Amino acid sequence: MDHAATTPTDIEVVKAMEPYFTQKYGNPNSIHSLGQEAREVVEEARKKIAHLIRANPSEIIFTGGGTESDNFAIKGIAWANQKKGNHIITSKIEHHAVLRSCQFLEKQGFKVTYLSVDKYGLIDPEEVKKAITDQTILV
Repeated sequence: MDHAATTPTDIEVVKAMEPYFTQKYGNPNSIHSLGQEAREVVEEARKKIAHLIRANPSEIIFTGGGTESDNFAIKGIAWANQKKGNHIITSKIEHHAVLRSCQFLEKQGFKVTYLSVDKYGLIDPEEVKKAITDQTILV
């Protein structure tokens, strides 16, 4: 089985989402009634998730998937903290979404340290400590 890019959907999730696939399928960014109903559902989900993790609803961002999320997080943190530093630490075996985001940021002037892993895929914590500088903004 290949669950690297996708995974089977739990039956409870399928049942909970069924109305939104068949009846309430509006685009939440549309101004018509189906769209507005969809927007209300999305915002209610945002509030529930925020409550579960003790966050503000404005801090919850929905993306189209893992790659978009990785890009958003890595680039967002880098750009938001560029006045504090420009150094990122990652491993050589990260998902391509992570590696490509780091490579993109290198072209924008950020410095990236790519740590090696052992035969078990683990990073030596001492190597992380050695790699951290006063310019490190993301590990």
